[in-house]
Amino acid sequence: MANKAESQNFVPVKEIRNGTIIMEDGSFNTILLVTSLNFALKSYDEQMAVMAQFQNFINSLEFPVQISIQSRRLDIRPYMASLEEKRREEQNDLVKMQIGEYAEFIRNFTESVNIMEKKFFVVISYTPALAGPGSSGGSGLLSGLFGKSSKSTEMVDDEWFEETKSQLEQRTDLVAGGIGRTGLKVVRLGTEEVIEVLYRIFNPGESEKPVQM
Repeated sequence: MANKAESQNFVPVKEIRNGTIIMEDGSFNTILLVTSLNFALKSYDEQMAVMAQFQNFINSLEFPVQISIQSRRLDIRPYMASLEEKRREEQNDLVKMQIGEYAEFIRNFTESVNIMEKKFFVVISYTPALAGPGSSGGSGLLSGLFGKSSKSTEMVDDEWFEETKSQLEQRTDLVAGGIGRTGLKVVRLGTEEVIEVLYRIFNPGESEKPVQM
């Protein structure tokens, strides 16, 4: 228990409420999960249109955003388990054999080739002019997670939370709309998904379930 408490001191997160991350420095943050885009398969005109929309989005920003990419080896165990279940339930011997051969091919292929899973996140921050007791200004969320933090048990009161969150919501909507116009799908993470993302950062070797789009 002592080791767990000491580890938590290095996580500068005061509270996570309704998908909003409140940092020890007083800044409020939201995380957007963004889909990828196979740029190479698009025509030249489509590529130019995407780049123009992204350029317009970047130029429209009046505040910094943080783009984070998580790259991990794809965990195929759930997929392999589903194939095995289908193989057991299949009544046709030929189809059952084909499913088994296919599963074996997938298993051998993934053992020889590292298939990576990438997730793209955009972090939006807002630090109020008066960030509350003990605050010292905002910093990037994912880039600052490993900074030493003096933990505070003081919670953010509801009125302060709602006032600050409304400002953050405006920024979040602006970023989500700008990214959406490039043809990418954007999902704002809720409390459970945010906790999962932070858990993955501090536990990179453990299996994980995908964040659903």
